[in-house]
Amino acid sequence: MPIATLGSVVLDCPDPHALAAFYAAVLGGEPVEEDGWIDLAVPGGAGLAFQVAPGYVPPAWPAPDRSQQFHLDLTVDDIDKAEAQVLALGATVLEVGDPGRTWRVYADPAGHPFCLCAC
Repeated sequence: MPIATLGSVVLDCPDPHALAAFYAAVLGGEPVEEDGWIDLAVPGGAGLAFQVAPGYVPPAWPAPDRSQQFHLDLTVDDIDKAEAQVLALGATVLEVGDPGRTWRVYADPAGHPFCLCAC
């Protein structure tokens, strides 16, 4: 029997409103603010939360001398279409890999790595 259930994944960032809006556009849901903390109830999945982190330094991908911290795997039906959409929302490409690979690595607007996976 588990001790706990996952309530949400919390992302540190310089601008919680902007990052919550990015993930709401990618995953759905409506960001809700409470005392500077932004919650995003993701339809069909665990929630995300966003908090301001003064002096925030984004992780590097890949960097043996700096921690990746974590990354999100986001499942999509059409990786090319999803890529165009996340780039239009402010994501940046970190790693595409060979053309036959079913996943690609991006950074959200605050620099957190995430993967689009057509798996």
